[in-house]
Amino acid sequence: MDVFPSGEQGKHAVTHYKVVERFGYVTLIECKLETGRTHQIRVHMKYAGHTLFNDETYGGDQILKGTTFTRYRQFIDNCFKLMPRHALHAKTLGFIHPTTKEKVFFDSELPQDFTSVLDKWRHYVKFNETDV
Repeated sequence: MDVFPSGEQGKHAVTHYKVVERFGYVTLIECKLETGRTHQIRVHMKYAGHTLFNDETYGGDQILKGTTFTRYRQFIDNCFKLMPRHALHAKTLGFIHPTTKEKVFFDSELPQDFTSVLDKWRHYVKFNETDV
């Protein structure tokens, strides 16, 4: 999967995003998709230079920004262990039901691993502002 800015290859895909909360070198964002392409959010964020946290397929499993302090690297490694998957969650999914043709929506709160990592980042930023 890749982005082709000229539009000569690939399929049309549009992702809108907004910043929800900043944690120094990590940012919580909300995405709204106009299209539903495979890996769409992951590909668009990588293209923008902001891979998803712990996304090993697109490079988010590496420390791309931040200090080189051992304490910071250990903090990131601990977050990776706490959430051993990429930090992507679909809060709301919707589609038109193929039989009834009605719009159907499903909501899901953030899972525990995701909220735990967010809490860890909030705490880290609060007490280590000079490191981020």
